[in-house]
Amino acid sequence: MSPIEDHPLRYRLANELHARPFPSMKAPSSAAYLAIKRPEGAAARDREADMKHLLALLDRHGAPHPQPGATHYFGRIGRHMLKWESHTEFVTYTAFTEGVSARPFDPRDFEVFPDDWLGEAPGVRMTSALIRITPWTDKESTCQEIADWFVPESVAVARVLDDAAVVAGDFRIDPAGHLRFSVTISPQTGQRRIGRVVQRLCEIETYKAMSMLGFSRAGELSARMGELDGQLTKMIGDMTGAGTRAEDTLKSLLSISAELESMVAQSSFRFGATGAYEHIVHQRIAVLREQRFEGRQTFSEFMMRRYDPAMRTVKSSQDRLNAMADRAMRAGELLRTRVDVERSAQNQALLESMDQRADMQLRLQKTVEGLSVVAISYYAVSLAAYLLYPLAQPLGLSKEMLTAGATPVVVLLVWWMIHRIRKRML
Repeated sequence: MSPIEDHPLRYRLANELHARPFPSMKAPSSAAYLAIKRPEGAAARDREADMKHLLALLDRHGAPHPQPGATHYFGRIGRHMLKWESHTEFVTYTAFTEGVSARPFDPRDFEVFPDDWLGEAPGVRMTSALIRITPWTDKESTCQEIADWFVPESVAVARVLDDAAVVAGDFRIDPAGHLRFSVTISPQTGQRRIGRVVQRLCEIETYKAMSMLGFSRAGELSARMGELDGQLTKMIGDMTGAGTRAEDTLKSLLSISAELESMVAQSSFRFGATGAYEHIVHQRIAVLREQRFEGRQTFSEFMMRRYDPAMRTVKSSQDRLNAMADRAMRAGELLRTRVDVERSAQNQALLESMDQRADMQLRLQKTVEGLSVVAISYYAVSLAAYLLYPLAQPLGLSKEMLTAGATPVVVLLVWWMIHRIRKRML
């Protein structure tokens, strides 16, 4: 008996679940993180350009290449471990290094990505971050470091994963152009758990930055949406009056409706992606299982105060745009109904006028019929007179009397014949 045949994608799909393991890190160590995105059309970008850019970095260190068409890579470049991932709209690079610099968040830690290589990137920087991982010493030292490294008004701090670490960050861009995160590790925390914490911080920042693109898009649409909303409201109000022609109003309404549909089509991907990214941000924060540290705001509280309002604005703009498009569509249907009713009234008036003309034609026809009886009778009487003249002398009548006597009979016969003919035609 031959063995069962596997689906061609069975191994590939199964291995995909294990293709992006969390990095294994020690304390102390550091990480430099970079996310690159095309300014426009990122979802439909040429992914070969992303791969070429990665290979250019690997070739500088003589590192092995990933498989053709790969969407992730993990390997050593010099004294760093590099993790590369290709996502729907962006690619990320994370360089892990054992040990920390003497100067906290030293910009030279980012030199693992050379300036000339960065200048050739097939896109722009969406975000970048420096992450400093150090072992726990005592609460006072950790509090002092947080006070020295971050802006007090913005900093978010939390114990995560059942006191496995204390993470902190203020989500502000420092003078070197990077965000800063600190991870203070408890002695019992394993290397893979450290990697998971660092990976979650990178994902929170990246998807936060990506979702804010929807907020920017909502701001761009806001002014035009306000203008169209005012025009649409005025136009719907004018529909109830008789001062404007329905055909002209319908043309303007169709123009507004078309523009709204275009705005919906152009923004649907960005708003949809924003909703997905927002969900990932909150999900990544939730899996950290935060606990409050020294009365500081947690990451979830930071997002609730500063991030969630922006996301609600995006959702509100999306709902408003869809509602306006639906309202324009309904107004168009009502206006088309009004146009149809007006045209029906015009057609009814036209039919009534046609009935009046038909009645006039019937009357005219009857008048002509009467005249026809007279005309035909005149000629018939003349012919009958010629036929009856020879009988005038035997009957002792004059020609005039004989003609006068025949006239009523001829007229009645002519009228009867014409009436009979018209009745057969009807």
